[in-house]
Amino acid sequence: MAPADRETSVGPADTFIVVVTYNRSAYLTQLLDSIGAMSPLPRGVVVVDNASTDDTPGVIDGFAATMAAGFVANHRLTDNVGGSGGFSAGVEVALGLGAQWVWMMDDDVSVLPAALLDLGRWTDQFKCLHGRRWNHDGTPFFWQTRISEFLGIFYPRPGDVFKGSGYFLTNSGTFEGMMIHRDIVARIGLPDPRFFLTWDDAVYAWLASRLTEVAYVDEFVLTRLRPQRSISLGIRHLNDSSDLSRFYVLRNRGYVANYLAAHGAYNPIGFAVGTFLTVGKEMLRALAVEHQIRGIVPIVQGYRASREIRNDASWTPMQPWRAG
Repeated sequence: MAPADRETSVGPADTFIVVVTYNRSAYLTQLLDSIGAMSPLPRGVVVVDNASTDDTPGVIDGFAATMAAGFVANHRLTDNVGGSGGFSAGVEVALGLGAQWVWMMDDDVSVLPAALLDLGRWTDQFKCLHGRRWNHDGTPFFWQTRISEFLGIFYPRPGDVFKGSGYFLTNSGTFEGMMIHRDIVARIGLPDPRFFLTWDDAVYAWLASRLTEVAYVDEFVLTRLRPQRSISLGIRHLNDSSDLSRFYVLRNRGYVANYLAAHGAYNPIGFAVGTFLTVGKEMLRALAVEHQIRGIVPIVQGYRASREIRNDASWTPMQPWRAG
């Protein structure tokens, strides 16, 4: 059935948006303004403030004052626990407030007014889904990837992945727009805060995909507000990054390996090849996109940290979520 022919099954009373923010009040202001302009509005918004030191608290309070009482849940953390910890906390708050659906997003996007209607056309079919995003410059953002369990890395799916069906099934995901039903969260648990930054969303979608279909639907629902440098590699684009991100990309491979192993999907030879490819990609990113060579240091540090995580005999995956 074509998307335009579908009836909306998710209602505004079912959905909470979860936003994680840290010291980006200008972007957050634009996002909150766009949420306020949605039609229909979601039931509420949980804003997780990762201990920001700028004027973020005032931005959240100012937005809350323009909305109905109780629409905004301001959840300020005492420490910066990264995007991973922020989404873990935010999802738990949203579910505690009665959310049936949780729609996660970073603070540097804006929401298109009819986003809930457009996503809602697919929620009878999928319990974990993502809509499409526009880049800052008005071009479609390229995100159509899957995870290779053998290599433990992403790989892009080239071409028009929406042709015929209007959706693309994946086993990967991003918290820049993932919408998930509470029943799936109850079974796979909250997002794992130990990642701190990167890979948390991909692993979360991979866990969901073992229980239900995870979809990328042909509905534009977000616009990315932050310009980003990138180079085209033909079937994919390589965006700019940071030393902090490079460290966590390598470090968190320890968690990726642990989750694969916990579900019987870990192959040590394939994963080692995937690590080699990841190192090469991050070095290419540093040299070709950012034009600097110092990125090798966090790559090495991250790899060492990943080995410690992989060898930690006390590690356990996140447990199923139950209402407190």
